[in-house]
Amino acid sequence: MPRFRPVLHFVLLTAFASPALPAADLTLRPERTDWRETSANADVIAHLEQAAALHPRMHLTAFGASEQGRPLPLLVVGPDSAAAATAAAVRASDRLRIYLKGNIHAGEVAGKEALLRLVRNLAQGEHPEWTRDWVLLIGPNYNPDGNDNLDLRHRLLQHGPVAGMGTRENAQGLDLNRDLMKLDAPESRAFVRLLNEWDPHVVVDLHTTNGTRHAYHLTYAPGLHPATPAPLDRFLRNELLPAATTDYARRWGWHLEHYGNVMERHGRRGWWTFDARPRYLTNYVGVRGRLAILSEAYSYLTFEDRVRATERFLNALLENLYIRRGEVFSLVESTAGSALPGRKLPLRGELPADPPVREILLGAVAEDTHPLTGETILRRLDVANPERMPVADAFAAADAVEMPEAYLLSADATALVAHLRLHGISVEPLPPDWRGEAQAFLIDSVQTAERPFQGRHEQKITGRWAEARPTDGPAGGYRVSLRQPLARLAVLLLEPTADDGLANWGFLSPWLDPNRSLPIWREPVRE
Repeated sequence: MPRFRPVLHFVLLTAFASPALPAADLTLRPERTDWRETSANADVIAHLEQAAALHPRMHLTAFGASEQGRPLPLLVVGPDSAAAATAAAVRASDRLRIYLKGNIHAGEVAGKEALLRLVRNLAQGEHPEWTRDWVLLIGPNYNPDGNDNLDLRHRLLQHGPVAGMGTRENAQGLDLNRDLMKLDAPESRAFVRLLNEWDPHVVVDLHTTNGTRHAYHLTYAPGLHPATPAPLDRFLRNELLPAATTDYARRWGWHLEHYGNVMERHGRRGWWTFDARPRYLTNYVGVRGRLAILSEAYSYLTFEDRVRATERFLNALLENLYIRRGEVFSLVESTAGSALPGRKLPLRGELPADPPVREILLGAVAEDTHPLTGETILRRLDVANPERMPVADAFAAADAVEMPEAYLLSADATALVAHLRLHGISVEPLPPDWRGEAQAFLIDSVQTAERPFQGRHEQKITGRWAEARPTDGPAGGYRVSLRQPLARLAVLLLEPTADDGLANWGFLSPWLDPNRSLPIWREPVRE
């Protein structure tokens, strides 16, 4: 069979597939090895190729390539022909689009294997309505370089796969789940291009957790940034995730909970979620106005049970989404068009000091011995000890600012313009003779981190916007209207005091000289 070749744009692979394949063996490597091994990148691609050859509504493509040139495969499930399986054709079909992603952290392989099992089930005829009435975009191996960089001592306490697993980082040493605002990795840029071209309404990001020894088989979270559109947050928190949780417990007797860890904050022991910043993939997707769901299988389940827990959660989500697919489509599409000028938008999230108290199930583990290294690995015991404690699974809005009509960028800010356009944000040139009212940003202080984080020295800028006045400062520059679908993301990138924007990641460093002003102005809201 010809090799699956890396591509940098969406190219259907029918030209690469063999015209006549023998009966496919869709058994996964973990299943063949009694759950000792995880699938290599080549196994993933072979599995997807065979599934696509079996099912007329499965079409294999790639949405980019990794740092080391490995393809990032994407199985498009739903279109009835190759011609209909392009991004443009899928978007024109007005069907709900769901992107399922695994292995952003390649030591957390349960999601990858669960997605391959989902593909097998669909290829063999299960849930025919799922391959007919919507479009599933399935990307099992987001970090193929990390996936194939196996080591027996990665994620030391995790219970398998005992033959080794990959790395958290990509080949650049970057955590791809911290890269979504700065886009330093080719995998991140490919993912954002996928969002811009295919525009999925729902994104599910599959992980494996560790840390707290709780009793849940899996925990989850919606997008956590408080700038996420409120109707989307309410739908996830009040409807979709509770329905999936109920179904999960009813069918399997297993329990789900919002992601958290037991720790001390504000002098109180409680169950606290992680981080609201949009550098995290699901937070980023939420800020873009799409439904985002983080899935975290429990690390100390056996490898087989982690895959099973993720597979069951996926099924519960998809079953509930399918029933309400028309409603979800309308909800997301109607939210996308909202404009921000004149409204308040929070620049960051803040965990509440006094969250509500409710019951959390804590668990226990047994110590097993790794058969190859002799080191201790932990295995979940079927123990559930309820404890009432503060539970903070959402962030309060902080540092809210009133949004302008647009941001204006100076003519020399071409690198900023290019970065905004990578995200899919519309940026238009200003005419050379432009003149109007604008606010300049007055810097009070700049703090630069001594140590690099994810390849960059983070910076914190404090200051304020001056009063609007007539100016030709940005003449010949650029304009970013906030009357566009990605207005929230544009604000979080461009506001100098936002905690995860261009300023934080050092993009504004060239303009921090005392003799220069920032290349960003605000255009007041039109009356």
